[in-house]
Amino acid sequence: FVYTTAKKDYAKKLVEVLDPKKKLIRRCLSQSDCVCSQGCYWKDLTCLGRDLAKVVALDHTMQGFPAQAANWILVPPWSGDPEDEELLRLIPVLGQLGQ
Repeated sequence: FVYTTAKKDYAKKLVEVLDPKKKLIRRCLSQSDCVCSQGCYWKDLTCLGRDLAKVVALDHTMQGFPAQAANWILVPPWSGDPEDEELLRLIPVLGQLGQ
């Protein structure tokens, strides 16, 4: 899944770049799938329809509900640096969580 607070058109373009052959990303959630409170958009992981005990979200900001804070792994924002390997460093952690 891709879940972003961005508008739907931007999210669609993002998915086209990340998965041009449409083999990796099954679903894209955007701003219309978020909860808006006082002008801020919050990602509600319950909209995924999955057991939250089995859900992990990676993001550079904590845009989810505080009650779901245990589901979030904060990562540094990507600046376009092709040498950035932050997500590769998470592979062992994500592998452990998958078990």
